Amino acid sequence: MTAVTDTTAATDRAPAADRAGRTATGGAATSGAATSGATTGEAASHPRRRYWRAGLLRGGIELRHLVRNPKEMSGHLINVVVALLLAGYISDKVPGTHVPMAQLTLAGFAAYLLFQIGLVNLPQILVTEREEGALLRLRATPGGIPAYLVAKSLLVVAMAFGTLVVLLGAAALLVDGPLPHGPGGWLTLLWVSALGLLAVVPLGAAIGAVLPNPREALALIMLPSMALLVTSGAMFPLTSLPALVQKIASVFPLKWMAQGLRSALLPDAARAAEPAGSWELPTVALILTAWAVLGFLLAVPLLRRAARRESGSRLSERHRKAGWGAGRTA
Repeated sequence: MTAVTDTTAATDRAPAADRAGRTATGGAATSGAATSGATTGEAASHPRRRYWRAGLLRGGIELRHLVRNPKEMSGHLINVVVALLLAGYISDKVPGTHVPMAQLTLAGFAAYLLFQIGLVNLPQILVTEREEGALLRLRATPGGIPAYLVAKSLLVVAMAFGTLVVLLGAAALLVDGPLPHGPGGWLTLLWVSALGLLAVVPLGAAIGAVLPNPREALALIMLPSMALLVTSGAMFPLTSLPALVQKIASVFPLKWMAQGLRSALLPDAARAAEPAGSWELPTVALILTAWAVLGFLLAVPLLRRAARRESGSRLSERHRKAGWGAGRTA
């Protein structure tokens, strides 16, 4: 929905964040090299600690860029506004219950926002920064790629939970939106959101590693994601869809993310609208965990392959085909 805005903002942010991230990574490596004796030996024995520190520094820098970028912030806020407008116009009840349909829609839209950030926005960010040469520069920096992945994970988690908090808070204040009932509901909201991100973020990274350029990334990702939004029961009860569509939707993580968030946000009476008549939280956890494992198995080798394949000649050729050289020369 805001993919074009996010891609443009990521393009604007990538060079500055990359320079800052390389400074953080290089600074951590340089400080380790500058020490002597036992300090050098300790730093060499804990390289992962340096990578994590550099990644957290880079992630903090990218978060500050995100907060200070009105264009990108407005892109995320538009999604919240759309959800609130939809909830404001829906006055029906969930079939067979007294639960407002608007609350079901808001719970499903919250799941879709998490899904979109991991599986739509993240691949576009990765592809855009690859086109800017970020992977090529980071590959030549000690610990650059691990630090980059740590930074992107921090950025995505902050974006996802920040958007979720804004949506639920604004909905509760403006349209009588749902909030968890008791500590159990808050705990369910937390683990479903975290496990849902684990299910889609590695998959988004894997997709970003194989997509050719930002323009094709937008075309190839948005249509399937919108189809899943319609068929996964995120916007209206899944029982209103044909049985075949329900079975297909149950394969993908969005259906289970939405169902898990409904269990956290809606009263127990809303279970009557679920296909199984219950929240099926063990199944939610099992399916999302399976997608998380699959995503990691795909993302790690694909990202390594993408980094190995990067070279100055490949980057120059992509820029030439995209017409960047003439524009930058001018």
